[in-house]
Order: sequence, then C-alpha cells, then structure tokens
Amino acid sequence: MKKSLKRGLFACLLILFSFSIVKVGLAAKTGKDKNELSYISLFTEVYHLVKEKYVEPVTPKKLFEGAIQGMLSKLDPHSVLFTPDDFKEFEVETQGEFGGLGIQITKTKDGKLMIITPIEDTPAYRAGLKPGDVIVEINGKPFTPEMTLMDAVKMMRGKPGTKVTIKVMRKGWEKPKEFTITRAIIKIQSVKYKLLDNHIGYIRFTTFQGNSPEEFKKALKALSKDKELKGIIVDVRNNPGGLLDSAVEISDYFLPEGDLIVYTKGRIPDSNQKFYSENPPVVPENIPVVMLVNGGTASAAEILTGALRYNNRAVVVGEKTFGKGSVQTLFPLEMGYGVKITTAKYYMPNHECIDGKGIKPDITVKLSEEDVKLLKKEAKEIEEHPEKTAEIRKKREKYIDNQLKRAIEIIKEFQLFQQMKKIADKKAA
Repeated sequence: MKKSLKRGLFACLLILFSFSIVKVGLAAKTGKDKNELSYISLFTEVYHLVKEKYVEPVTPKKLFEGAIQGMLSKLDPHSVLFTPDDFKEFEVETQGEFGGLGIQITKTKDGKLMIITPIEDTPAYRAGLKPGDVIVEINGKPFTPEMTLMDAVKMMRGKPGTKVTIKVMRKGWEKPKEFTITRAIIKIQSVKYKLLDNHIGYIRFTTFQGNSPEEFKKALKALSKDKELKGIIVDVRNNPGGLLDSAVEISDYFLPEGDLIVYTKGRIPDSNQKFYSENPPVVPENIPVVMLVNGGTASAAEILTGALRYNNRAVVVGEKTFGKGSVQTLFPLEMGYGVKITTAKYYMPNHECIDGKGIKPDITVKLSEEDVKLLKKEAKEIEEHPEKTAEIRKKREKYIDNQLKRAIEIIKEFQLFQQMKKIADKKAA
C-alpha cells in the first residue's frame, strides 16, 4: 500500500514537473504561443467545471470527443473525427460494398444535411431521392448543425433488410416528406457502357472506386471492337466522386504524355502535389470526347472533367458541377481514433480552384420537361413497385434525354467536319 502511494505521489510530481517545463518553454516563445497557451488553459478550466459541476455525470470520453468534433466542425463540413467504430465504417465504404441506403451526402455551410446524389440502382435511388434534397430527420431524430456527417451515416446504415425512415425537404415543397427505405448491401458498379447508334461509345461512371480504372479498360476494349468507333461520351452526371488516384489514372488514358491533370496546394509539403499524364493516350486523339455533367458531378468526377476540358480533350455539356475541390487526409490517433482534415485544395490545369464554384459546361443544356416528367414517373413506379425495378429501367434503356441528345449531335458535327476536311485535303492535293 505504501509503495503504491509513493509511486502515485512520484507520478503526480513528475507530471507537475513536466507541465512546468512545458509552460516555461512556451512562455519563452512568441506572444502568439502565449495566446495559444491561454486558450489551452481556458479549455482545461471549462472541462473541469463541466466534469465537476454539470447537473449530470459526464464521461471524459463524451467531453473530449465532443470538444474535438466541435473544433473540426468550425473548419469545414469535410473535417471530422473518426471514433474506432467510425474507422470500421470508413474501411467498409472504401471497399465499395456496405449496408445502407446508397446516398452520398454532405453537410452544407449552414449545417444542413444535403444529398449530393443517390447512387444508381440502390434503395435510395429507387425510393426517388434526388440531388439537393435536404434530410431533416432520421428515424425520428432531427439532424442538427452540431451533428457530424458520420453521425448521419451511422444512423442510416444498418443490417440489410431493416428499415430506416427519413424526412426530406425538397425545393418547391411546402413541408418535408417521409421516406421509409429498406437497407441493403450496396454494391457499386462504377462503370457502365454501351454502343449507341452512329458508332458512338457511351461510358458512364457512377463513382470512382479502386477498381474503376480496370472496369474502364474493359469498357474501352468492348467498345473498341467497333472498328468504326466515331466518338465517346463520358457521363459523370450525379457522380459524387471517390478516389483521386482513380480519376487521375482514367484521365491518363485520354491525355498525351506530360499533360497536367490536376495539382493540389496546402500548408504541409505532402499536400503539394502535381499529377501529370505519364503515358501515351489509350483513347486515340482523333476520337472526339464529350463529357456530360450536372449539379451532382463532384470531387473526383470534377477532376476528370477539368483534366479533359482544360487540356482541350473534351467538350463539356450539361449543367454546372457541384464544386467540391478540397483534399482530405486521414491521420491515425491513439486508442484507435483517427481524424480526417482538409489539407489541400484541387487546382485544375487552368490553375483555378473549383471549390464552392464548380465547373461551368462549354455548352449549357438542361433536361427537357419531357425528360423530367419521365424521371418522375419512373421514380414513382419504382417506389410503388420496387420488385419491378429492373423491368421499369429496361424500358428506358434506349431513351435519349436532352443532354445526351446534344452530346450525340456534337460528335456527329465533328464527324461531318472531319469528312469535309478530308474532301478539302483531296482537292488541295
């Protein structure tokens, strides 16, 4: 007992001595450091007051997690604390398969939980959720500005087959509407493709996962079987992004060796990187490329869009993109925690940062009234008869919406230009 008491007293004296050294060291520094020390002292004072005098007992875990989350929430919506459980969720998500609703969400500057886009062929997509919808309540619990994105993710994820009820507010609605959605295993097929009429290849990226470049190679190989391939349409509408490396690698397939794809700038050396095309293009340079974008095109999808557009490799058609141009880095902490902090911003080859601005298309084209009606009708049918989703979607497979129609026209115009050029060259010869 005496030995334990002596050890305890020695440990306390050692801590006090260490703190004194640190305090003296800090005091010897600049006024800025003194100011920082004052705030650390203020935080410690408040912590002890809450711990000792709050009406109910509060655990150190709750106080410190709350303090860290509060600090990060003052930075931007993308900087968050990962608890040990959060790490498991994060690992599952990056593998491209998880149990949930199938939506990509963000936290707006005013603290709202907004849907960037529902992932195609998921419960959220079939339920009729739309980009720009604001989730105001999850299973009866209001989403407040103090809550984090991970709080929302954990509430919406769960065992496949179980249900979650969310309240959603949409522009034009007078009040929120309830959606009860059955959770499912979300398997993301990141690349879809088909051959359109007039020998035009169509490739759609739903997201950018680790295997997206391989899936893209397969799509190119399949489309290249058409020896008369006249052009490629790359559709990244409602693509919330994903892995930077995948977007860079896919950009490389389109661009000549040495072209700047994207670069990042931040305060730490590791955050300052430039990404160039490292190989000759896989897609022949005489094949025209048109990119389709809209307000749900974000992050890595914007990198691919910007890389091709600002290197004069593609014409961008559709509506202004989302504008998510920041880089987050995950730092491991003690006790299994981690913190994701915004460490840099993306800059396009034209040296502009798109964060909060987005990319304006070369040719602005909105969906027609007929397109919107069809999408609403389809969403309603799927919501009422989810078991017929595949059948309902198959009916629309060959439908050409207004934006896709314009993309096809551009490639046809390019084909006509090439033909006229050949004729002119022959006459000149």
